[in-house]
This record gives sequence, C-alpha cells and structure tokens, in this order.
Amino acid sequence: MQRTQSPLLGRLARVNPTAVFLVTLALVLVALFAPGPVGGVLLLALAGGLVALLAKTWPVQAPQTRLIRLLMLTLLVAVALVKLL
Repeated sequence: MQRTQSPLLGRLARVNPTAVFLVTLALVLVALFAPGPVGGVLLLALAGGLVALLAKTWPVQAPQTRLIRLLMLTLLVAVALVKLL
C-alpha cells in the first residue's frame, strides 16, 4: 500500500467483489420494495456512499467511466426522490 493511500481504500480493495455486488443488490431491492420514505432514505444513503467512492476514484477513471457513473448516480438519486415524494 502506498503512503498516500488511505487504509480504508486498501481494505476496500481486498473485499470480495461478488460479496459487494450481492450486498448492494440486496440493499437496492429492499429499498425499492420498502414503503415510501424508508426506501427513499435507503437509496439516498446508498447514493451518498457512491458519491464518496466516486470522489476518491475520480482521478484514475477514464472519461467514459466517469460519465456512466454520473448517469447511474443521477438515476439512483432520481428514484430516491420519487420514492420520498
């Protein structure tokens, strides 16, 4: 690990990608099927985590990857706001 890299990012790099995908999928499904504001808050919490991860990885991502991630984040926030309202 580089001295400039945070310990949290080093720990995240060692996490099993399949497990992360399954946990995220479960969270999204629970949020989508949860009634109204509860689901919206869960989706906004997930969006907040994605914003933090996106901010940390922004410099090393290709422009196409950045665009796709921003579009997906926008879609997630839009769905969360629809559920809240």
